[in-house]
Amino acid sequence: MKQAAFAAALAMGYAGLYAQAPPQANVARATSPSTAPLTLPQALVIARRDNPLLLGARQHVDAVRANEITASLRQNPYLVAESTQTGLASDDPSGPTFVGAGLQRLFERGGKRDLRIAAARGTTAVATSQSEDQQRLLDLNVRSAFTRMLVAKLALAIAQQNLADYRRTVELQRVRLQVGDVDRTDFDRIELQLVNFESDETNATLNLTQASQQLQTLLGYAHPVDSFDIDGKLDLSPLPQSLPELEAAAVRARPDLRAAEQQVQANDAVTRLAIAQGKADPTIGAEYEHSGRETTFGTNLNLPIRLFDRNQGEKERTRLEAQSSRSLLAAQRNQVVSDVDQAYAAYQAARVQAQRYQDKYLDEAAHVRDNLQFSYRNGNTTLLDYLSALSEYRQINLAAIQAQAQAALALHQLSYATATEVNP
Repeated sequence: MKQAAFAAALAMGYAGLYAQAPPQANVARATSPSTAPLTLPQALVIARRDNPLLLGARQHVDAVRANEITASLRQNPYLVAESTQTGLASDDPSGPTFVGAGLQRLFERGGKRDLRIAAARGTTAVATSQSEDQQRLLDLNVRSAFTRMLVAKLALAIAQQNLADYRRTVELQRVRLQVGDVDRTDFDRIELQLVNFESDETNATLNLTQASQQLQTLLGYAHPVDSFDIDGKLDLSPLPQSLPELEAAAVRARPDLRAAEQQVQANDAVTRLAIAQGKADPTIGAEYEHSGRETTFGTNLNLPIRLFDRNQGEKERTRLEAQSSRSLLAAQRNQVVSDVDQAYAAYQAARVQAQRYQDKYLDEAAHVRDNLQFSYRNGNTTLLDYLSALSEYRQINLAAIQAQAQAALALHQLSYATATEVNP
């Protein structure tokens, strides 16, 4: 493959990987994979809609939210009824028939119901943010799998081109062998190198198949299909945001940090509820009684005297849990900044390494290969030098692809660390 063609294959715009999906994106259902190539925004839409793990996380949030219904319920009243001596006659000396009925209800003090609702809503908020964080992880996995498939497609195209080019070289040497311009041993040594190029093609085909299947699984496809294809671009540019801007964006957007903040609020609500639970709740009732010809009405009050159990254990436990959640929040905030710093450094280093191959080493490897190929065909260099140049060319090509892939994956990791679309 000529160097210009290789450079053109890699010099595609990386911004396409992070373009926002249109509001009405035409994407395939997971049960019926589309044969049209998918862009990354379309793949993200499908994964967010159909990935079973993410669907399960969202359903868990709905289950947690149902606790708010339980928390908002008021105390039920209960009915008390009794009847005695119902089998006696009205003039029986044992006494007349007695009938009584009452209605009682516990009344909560200290705003327990409102505090239960606040605690339940806090738990729901934490579960919601955790679900969003799971989507953030899914987005990273989809982006990474999408990039691996793009790189696998590129590697396969290069391997096929290298194999085709080398086969032409073998055929040329076969002609020279037939006319006696090269001996049989040299020809066999040249032909033996075909195994390396054929192995490259086989391995590249396998890598593409596995990358395709991995991406389809993330999209929620139950049965990956061979016709699945994607359409994207690779290019690496300087980041438009500075490191402090990326750190600030991560602090604002990271759902795991938001979950830690919401956990503090939820624990504070639970602490206030534990304090309220230490207050005695009265039970107030009304009574009706009928005995013979006499009818009476009355009321009653039942108020626990909390001399010993004032919910001290729960008060202390929830207070300590609230303190712990504040420490964990500080640790999580530090971790967010560290994640961004590490991802930023990794991308900058990977981009520099990938750029080295694009700016220098690919051209040099192609130049050396072409010169030694020409020299060998004209009898001006040894077979060993020519084969060494071919091996170096293959290694440099593979290394350039890997460097390109590492830079792309590092960019995805930076987007994951900031929970934003980092679009150079």
